[in-house]
Amino acid sequence: MAKTIFITGASRGFGKIWAEAFLKRGDKVVATARNTDTLNDLVAAYGESILPLQLDVNNHDAVFAAVEKAKQHFGTIDVLINNAGYGLFGTIEETTEQEARAQIETNVFGLLWATQAVLPVMRAQGHGHIVQVSSVLGITTLPVLGIYNASKFAVEGLTETLATEVKGFGIKVSLIEPNGFSTDWAGASANSTTPMDVYNPVREAFQAGMSDNDAFGIPEATTEAVLKLVDSENPPLRLFLGKVALPWVKQVYAGKLAEWEAWSDVAAKAHGK
Repeated sequence: MAKTIFITGASRGFGKIWAEAFLKRGDKVVATARNTDTLNDLVAAYGESILPLQLDVNNHDAVFAAVEKAKQHFGTIDVLINNAGYGLFGTIEETTEQEARAQIETNVFGLLWATQAVLPVMRAQGHGHIVQVSSVLGITTLPVLGIYNASKFAVEGLTETLATEVKGFGIKVSLIEPNGFSTDWAGASANSTTPMDVYNPVREAFQAGMSDNDAFGIPEATTEAVLKLVDSENPPLRLFLGKVALPWVKQVYAGKLAEWEAWSDVAAKAHGK
């Protein structure tokens, strides 16, 4: 059965790839972008099946208006995919207040506004699926991406809580947690801080770690997993995309558990009784 999919950040990368995959199989797609000219090829190919909407997810009222327009146009919103976001490259000390606030505004608050806007629609329908595009960097971290890491950790906590709050309304909630993929996320879509020379060794080590091409997946290969996720009657709360994420997280959490265990006596005494 055809679905209506609302996708933020559909101008390029995952958002556009997934929008086209949904359209190809006969779904209706509301595709939002800051510049809807980037969606002209999809409009030409799929006509009335796609509703392109100009949207800056940082604008609270505009997000709610876009959701209302989508509901009026297609009559339903079955799936929300919160894909809008970008990466900020720079160490914690280098990051300005404006850069930090802008990162959190888009990656966290933009996602929050779209989630809040669609919830009344899905509650009234008695069904829906909210899919938040997080990252493996919402579970573990890399240097030089501290504020981005923080934004995705926030998305993880927000979404895990949301899932417990809306389950009774028939609304499903999922987090997509990709490892690195060969999109322009680290290129034209990214912002960077002004570097401090003292952090050059940290940056060089980071760049060396990014030189393994096999660590980066092929974006188009994600479509099968995303289609399967939104079609599932019982979708997971969390879904990695790529082969790197799970082994990495297993290693990271083994270290965390060992450290917690090593300090467990100190922690227990801190309970006081």
